[in-house]
Amino acid sequence: MESTKVILRNSSYGEVQLFSNDEKAGKMTIAVADGKLTVFHTEVRPEFQGHDFAKLLLAQLVNYATENGLKIIPLCPYVNAQFRRHPAQYEDVWSKDWHQ
Repeated sequence: MESTKVILRNSSYGEVQLFSNDEKAGKMTIAVADGKLTVFHTEVRPEFQGHDFAKLLLAQLVNYATENGLKIIPLCPYVNAQFRRHPAQYEDVWSKDWHQ
């Protein structure tokens, strides 16, 4: 059984964590500041790859951003690629002007 949760340290830096049968299977490294959620890195442990776990992490990231009124800055190559492939799906949470 898979579960995801967002863990923030000092209310600024943290992870979106994915567990499979109580074992940490993957994570996204994130930071929250000024109404923005920056995602730096997505990682799924090799033994858990091929089970769409990165998509589960992304879904939790988007849900967290939506629930907290945050816009996502997709510095992570995986998240950036998903946002660019499915722009309409992520339009509400995608911070497109972060580089300005």
